[in-house]
Order: sequence, then structure tokens, then C-alpha cells
Amino acid sequence: MIFSATHIALTALIAGVTAVAAAAWRLPRSQWRHLLAVGVLTAIAVFMWRISANMPQLNDDGLSPFSANDWAAPALTYIVLSVYADLVPPADPARYRQAKALTTILALLINVITI
Repeated sequence: MIFSATHIALTALIAGVTAVAAAAWRLPRSQWRHLLAVGVLTAIAVFMWRISANMPQLNDDGLSPFSANDWAAPALTYIVLSVYADLVPPADPARYRQAKALTTILALLINVITI
């Protein structure tokens, strides 16, 4: 089973919006650039993974209800957010790590629920 680009884009958008909410809960509001970056990078990571790996063998639930893509999209999200923090260090690294962890968990849940 493969998914439409629209379906994948909506999943990525939901992941990005919830990522901003998670980041807003953990990061100070003065760090608005990091808040937006977490959301945008999460949406991009989820979209790019899901669209590039949108093939039946990766979308089939090997461990019901989880597919390989359900696991991999959040992993790429975590990597992208880690690289971002290495390139643009946040003012409060501990809180950023918490936001990154929450975002990764949310990305997994959203990928399982929406796709």
C-alpha cells in the first residue's frame, strides 16, 4: 500500500504543528526561532522520509500496528533536530533535548495514527 502525497503532507503538517506545541511547552517563548525551527524541521523530516520511502514493503505493518516507515520517520526527525542543535546551539540545551524527545515521540504517534 502506498499513500498519496497529500496524505503524507497532511501527516507532516500535523507532526510539525504538534512539534511546535511540544517545543513551546519546554522552551522559553523568547526562543521563538527554535520553536519554529523544531516545527518546520519536523514537518520536513517526516515528509521527506515518508515520500521517499512510500513503498508497500515499508508501509506494511510488520509489527502491528507499526510499519518500518512508522519507526523510521521519527528517527529521522530526531537526527535532523540533533543536527540543527549542533549547528545552532539552543540557549537551554536541556530543555531543547526534552522538546526533541517529545517531538520524536509525537512523530511516532502521529505516523502510526494518521498513516
